[in-house]
Amino acid sequence: MSNIATATSPRRLSGNALKVIAATTMVVDHIGVVFFPYMALFRIIGRLAFPIFAFMIAEGCHYTKNRLRYFLGIFLLGLVCQAVYFVASGDTYMNILLTFSCSIVLIYLLQEWKARQSLVFMLPFAAAVAAAYVLNQYVQLDYGFIGLMVPVLVAVAYPARREPISELQHILRVLALAIALIPSVLEAPALRWYCFFTIPLLLLYSGKRGKKNFKYGFYLFYPLHLAALQIIAWCIAA
Repeated sequence: MSNIATATSPRRLSGNALKVIAATTMVVDHIGVVFFPYMALFRIIGRLAFPIFAFMIAEGCHYTKNRLRYFLGIFLLGLVCQAVYFVASGDTYMNILLTFSCSIVLIYLLQEWKARQSLVFMLPFAAAVAAAYVLNQYVQLDYGFIGLMVPVLVAVAYPARREPISELQHILRVLALAIALIPSVLEAPALRWYCFFTIPLLLLYSGKRGKKNFKYGFYLFYPLHLAALQIIAWCIAA
């Protein structure tokens, strides 16, 4: 991972710390969906999860040493989660990991375009963006096409090659996230504007993973906690 902290900078949050915040707020959100659907507070707290995970997707794409493994890890977990979701509700609404899988493909194409600085490599990226837009017209992706593009727009602020992030670049990528969130917020302003509370947290991001290497642990937590909540709901209803 990068190291954007300096000797004079304040203590910052590690990637693990940010993901713990995102995972916790996500669980609160889903508890609200399953057990307290008419209590807005749960959904408000849950708005903090998406921006952090979207930012970390862009971060992961920038620093991964194995693009295929990174993509497959999130995509396959998304398929598992989708199976859990379908069994629980019978709905075909695509979960956020599948949305992020599409984002990852676009980011990889964007990286190739930026690294080679050739108009030829812009064409596959533009075609993939158009394909993602069309796909969203037929498949209900979580957060839709707008949400799919949030990590991609954050990735625009990264340097072309895998290298440490400067303080200015860090500020610019957080700013890119804030701008990318605006269309999503305008879709549902009553709740989604709370997602901007993640901006100060992300500005404190150190660029370091943290002491533990959880790899895909935070993403594996997604289908596991959904299954646990559904089992609890079945037990209560029985």
